[in-house]
Amino acid sequence: MPTLSGIVKQLKKERDRVRKQLLGLETALTAFASAYSGSTPSPKRRKTSAKSRAKIAAAQRARWAKVRGNAKVAPKRTMSASSRSKITAAQRARWAKFRKSKA
Repeated sequence: MPTLSGIVKQLKKERDRVRKQLLGLETALTAFASAYSGSTPSPKRRKTSAKSRAKIAAAQRARWAKVRGNAKVAPKRTMSASSRSKITAAQRARWAKFRKSKA
């Protein structure tokens, strides 16, 4: 029958072996994580709709106009749908002419 001190010695030897294996695993995990993680993930940003951004921009333009002294800001000009379709048709015609001359 083995003695108690022999058993303790064997257990300590086994503990040291397991500790070495764990240290190797931790080192491998650290290396793997640093190689494949890239950079730290950026914090999630809030998304603002185009309409909200337009409101913010208009308000900022108004503030700058007030600072400069001309309190009224001219509204942004928009194009009617019929004007837009005329321009689109003319551009398509120009491209068709260009493609025809290339062929």
